[in-house]
Amino acid sequence: MSINIVTLVGRVGGDPDMKYFEDSGSVKCKLTLAVRRRSRNNDEPDWFNLELWGNTAEVAGRFVRKGSLIGIKGSLKFDTWNDRTTGALRSSPVIRVDQLDLLGSKRDEGEMMDNNPDNF
Repeated sequence: MSINIVTLVGRVGGDPDMKYFEDSGSVKCKLTLAVRRRSRNNDEPDWFNLELWGNTAEVAGRFVRKGSLIGIKGSLKFDTWNDRTTGALRSSPVIRVDQLDLLGSKRDEGEMMDNNPDNF
């Protein structure tokens, strides 16, 4: 048996990066998410790369902005590629989001945060 489930709540680090695929009609959204880890010694947030597809991506594109408080549920995957200069195999962890919850209130929308990590 194996389980690959990731659940996070945090603030979005930038506006959604939307990509539309004309040949398939699919839509993809990339986001970064700052999540504060509960620790006495570390005030810096952990940053996660998120990937959303289809209707979930459309919702993110319409309603999510930098500083939005969101909750996500998805799975961990690794994007891999060959480095252009060295040819070495590289990888990066990405959360493939299946469920997106918009957690901020209407008041939060008017008080979007700046890019200061202390706000996360």
